[in-house]
Formats: sequence, C-alpha cells, structure tokens
Amino acid sequence: MANNQSQYQDIYDQWQNDPEAFWMKAAEQIDWFTAPTTCFDGDSNGSGRWFPDATTNTCYNAVDRHVAAGRGDQAALIYDSPMTGNGRQISYAELLDEVETLAAVLARRGVTKGDRVIIYMPMVPEAVIAMLAVARLGAVHSVVFGGFAPAELAIRINDATPKAMISATCGIEPSGVIAYKPLLDQAIEQASHKPDVCLIMAREQQDCALINGRDYDYADEMSHARTAGLKQACVPVKATDPLYILYTSGTTGQPKGVVRDNGGHMVALMWTMDHIYGVQPGEVFWAASDVGWVVGHSYICYAPLLFGCTSVMYEGKPVGTPDAGAFWRVISTYHVSVLFTAPTAFRAIRKVDPQGDLIRDYDLSGFRALFLAGERTDPDTLHWAIEKLNVPVIDHWWQTETGWTIAGNTLGLGLVDVPAGSSGRPMPGYDVQVLDDEGMPVERGTLGNIVVKLPLPPSCLPTLWGADDRFHDAYLRTFPGYYMTSDAGIVDATGNVFIMARTDDIINVAGHRLSTGGMEEVITSHADVAECAVVGAADQLKGQLPVGFYVMNDGVDKTPEELEAELIKLVRGQIGAVAAFKTAVAVKRLPKTRSGKILRGTMQKIIDGEAYNMPATIDDPAILDEIAAALKARGLLD
Repeated sequence: MANNQSQYQDIYDQWQNDPEAFWMKAAEQIDWFTAPTTCFDGDSNGSGRWFPDATTNTCYNAVDRHVAAGRGDQAALIYDSPMTGNGRQISYAELLDEVETLAAVLARRGVTKGDRVIIYMPMVPEAVIAMLAVARLGAVHSVVFGGFAPAELAIRINDATPKAMISATCGIEPSGVIAYKPLLDQAIEQASHKPDVCLIMAREQQDCALINGRDYDYADEMSHARTAGLKQACVPVKATDPLYILYTSGTTGQPKGVVRDNGGHMVALMWTMDHIYGVQPGEVFWAASDVGWVVGHSYICYAPLLFGCTSVMYEGKPVGTPDAGAFWRVISTYHVSVLFTAPTAFRAIRKVDPQGDLIRDYDLSGFRALFLAGERTDPDTLHWAIEKLNVPVIDHWWQTETGWTIAGNTLGLGLVDVPAGSSGRPMPGYDVQVLDDEGMPVERGTLGNIVVKLPLPPSCLPTLWGADDRFHDAYLRTFPGYYMTSDAGIVDATGNVFIMARTDDIINVAGHRLSTGGMEEVITSHADVAECAVVGAADQLKGQLPVGFYVMNDGVDKTPEELEAELIKLVRGQIGAVAAFKTAVAVKRLPKTRSGKILRGTMQKIIDGEAYNMPATIDDPAILDEIAAALKARGLLD
C-alpha cells in the first residue's frame, strides 16, 4: 500500500522548517475579502489566532465562488435516504438559491452577525443548508445531534443562548419515527434561555403543532421570501470570528463548547482534501457520518464544498437499510471516489456479511480509498476491509477539538508504510510527542500521554465558548507548552502514532465520545441509588459499551432487575439512545482508594478480562472479588 515516491516527509519537513510560509501558501486556496498579511498572532503560552488581519466568509467559499466560476450545474449535495425511499441531487446553483433564501428568512426574523443559531435536524439536505445560511450571515451555528434528549439540548441552549433554532418534525430510524418537536419543546421549557424563533421543517412522516409567535413553518417562510424576492448577501467576518460551536463531552458531565473559527478552519480543510484524501474538484466524496458530529461538520458540509467536490448525505445505516450491501450500493450508484466512515460501520457489515458476498453485486471500479476514524481501527477489521475492497484502507486519528487529522496517511501525497493498529504519522501542523505524567518525554515505543506541541495548527479550537479559563485548564495547564489530547499511546521508532486509550473517563460508543461522568450523574439522581460508577466495556461491534455499577440504598423494596430497568430508562431519557446504556449491575460496594476515589480503571480491566495490578491505595482488596462475582452472576464475565 505504501508508495516509495511519497512526498509526505518532504511536505512535513517544509512545515517544520517554516510553518508560517507553509500556512500562508495554503491560505492562497481561499477567497478572502481582505487577504491575510499576518499568519499567526500568538502569546507566550503558544496559543493564539490564525490570519488575524484577514476577512472572509465561509459560505461564499463553499458555494458562491463555485457558481461564479461557472460550475453551478455540478452536483453539490447528493441526498440518499433508504429510510424514506427518497433522494435528490442539489447543484451548486440550486444550493446557492436555497442558502441565500434561508439566510434572508433568518435575517428577516432578527438573526444578525454574531448571533447563535442551534440546528437540531435529521440527516437531510436542509441541515447543511441551515449551516451554510447561518455562516452566510456571519452568525454562529451549533448543530445538536437529533438523538440527544431534551435535558442535553437544554444545556446547550443555555450555554449558546441562541437567537433562533432550526429543527424538523421528526427523524427516522430503523426502529421507527422519532418526533423531534416534542423534544424541542421540552428542551426550551427546561432551558432558562428562550430562543426568539424556531423554524420547523415538516416531514410527511410526522406532523406537529406550531406555537404561535415563536414557531414558523420552514417551507412557508422560504416560499414567502422567494415571493418577496429576498436574497441575503454574504456578510464579511474576521478570519478569527467563530463559525460554529460544537459541544463535546466534558469529564464533569457538563459539555464543552468547542469553538471553530472561519479563516483557519477553511485553510486547513482545503489542504486536507487533495493532500490527505487524494480527491479532486468535481469528484464525489462521502463521509458516512451525521452532521451532528465533527466528521459531519468537516467532511459532509464544509471541506467537500470548499474544495468543489460533490458530498453525499446518507440517511441510513451500514446494515439493515435494507442489508449489508447498503454502502456498496451508494458507492456504485453515485460513483463515490473516497469513503470516510467509522470502524464500527465495517464491524457491523462484516458481522452480517463476513465473506463480503454483497460487494460483488456492485461496480466499485471507481472507488479509490477508504478512510476510517472515530475510534481505533482493530487490525482484524482493517485487514478484512483491505482484502474485500482491494483499495487502500487508511486509519487516521483526530478530535472534535482539532476538526481534522492529527495523525494519518496521505493518499494525495503518496502513502507511507503504517503498521496495523497505528493511526499513521503526524500531519503538518502537528508536532506529536509522548510525555509521562510529570511532563517529561518518554522513549520511542513507550506508553504515555499523547500531546501536541503548541501552537496548534489552523482549524484547531482557539478556546471554549464563553469559557477561556476552562479551555486553558482542560487542554493547556497539565503540560505547559503542549495541548493535552487526553489520549494515551505510543510513537514508534518510525514516527507512527498508536492511540491506545483515553486518559480520562470519556468512552467511545460507535465513534461517539460520551462522558461516563454524565451518565453517573443521571444514575445517582435516582432516589434508590446510593452511588455508582460507569465504565466502558470493550465491545466488538461498537468499540465500547457503558456498564453501570450501582449500590442500592438501604430499605429499597425493589429487585435489581426492576431498578436496572428504571436506570436504563432514566439514562435514555436524559442523555438519549446514543448512550447505548443497557446494563446496570447491582453491587454491595464500589472499590475505592483510601482517599475515596473510585477505581474505575481497575473495574474496566476486570470486566474486559484483562490482567491488573492490585492498586496500592485500595481501601479493601476484597471488593474487587465482589465486582467479579457480580459480573459472573450476570453472565458478563467468564
């Protein structure tokens, strides 16, 4: 798979030798209203802002300039929905019309530059149209995944304080129709901040009642704007102005609002499309994700459109809609060049069709590469995909906080040798190092804390929304001069990065980073629970699944089975089905240190059947045997 002529090392060296020249050259791919003369304005800590004297507009770069260049007839978005049996293609010219009209609707309802707009939508083109319309106004969008429960949505409403919200009557899952409007109404009722306006897109599968004076029908508003001839021009913004807020789990259960700027974000994403993903303008790129996650932001909406590709929006699953050939159908039908998805999807496909028989039903001759990210790709899945698809399969690692690849392999520059289990080598902009807990470098091949030497490259978060101090404490304080990824791993002698585990209590369920602390808060809110711990248990399909251990209050007249059912319902109601919380084990007590810290890491090793050393500070070693016995009684441990 490697290419002896790979330019990777030369390009990486170019960045290391003169990072400002490297990024100023990359910035030439962007259309600026005021071109940058300054590359980076940093402080003594190494943090700072990219292209601080430039002005631009992300929507202009993603839509308008392609139409102006004469490529308006090219498909910008391909919508494919096996959930509804519907699909449509939207050209760049049609996308421009939709976006400038919706932006005019929002402006007419009072949304201006700097205002926040929360988007709570299913996987439909209107979700991307809404993101671009908000960006067109110079406003700030925050997309919240439609699977989140009202309590989680309310937290985000209070933090982002949106002027407006854009939603739909429902989302559609294989399990059935999920009504969004009642969830939206409950969230607004719970929130202390109240948005002025809610635009609701009606879907034929679900109707809803609109609240007079607050709610407006999306289609009606668009129709009225068109009749009135309303169009919204792009509003110039500073390169350092925020484009969006994307909430990610925090260790306290309180989500962190990752801020993405306009200028650096575009520069980095543009660079990735040809150098990392190896695609060209006009080709079809498919990120099989959801717009609610960072992959959907970067590689369904922004990067493909900035680069002039055609982006696929797929409202379906890798299996069951209707079968394990769904991905191959989409690739074949729309001539997809490159697919980007989570290893979870391929584990699901492999489980249903282990021989890959369905692949032979489709013409994949134009398919060039598969990129995997979201959680670590296990070697078995990697080798299976390579064998069955006969194309490069590239694992790469990045985070919500960075918005693009920290470590990977460059299809566009020529691939280098990367061993199975590794996420590849650092990309330009990232000086990846491994430190021990005292902040000292470790030898190559030694497990430690993965960090990135400051400054972070363009597109990475400059701060957290309304929480500069929390940003510094969460990412910069532990290892001064470095960004703390909160991942543990190794870098081998060749420079390949291996991500082994999280260093905090974030678990990864099917590529979705979830906080066990947030689940624990929900469980302990139950009147019958004294205390609890949630750990991530290894799962072949989803990567990890949360398992709760709880101690029941004295005098509770319920069976463990009854209480478990209540706890599962409680977590689902407050966090949502995305948590995949299905197991709560009753125990007499939890293992703790003498200072009272619950030994979650040791509990995780027990449930995964891994060897562990007895913690030196444990209060009572016998508790670990009790935990193992409880798991065995439930059939969760051999």
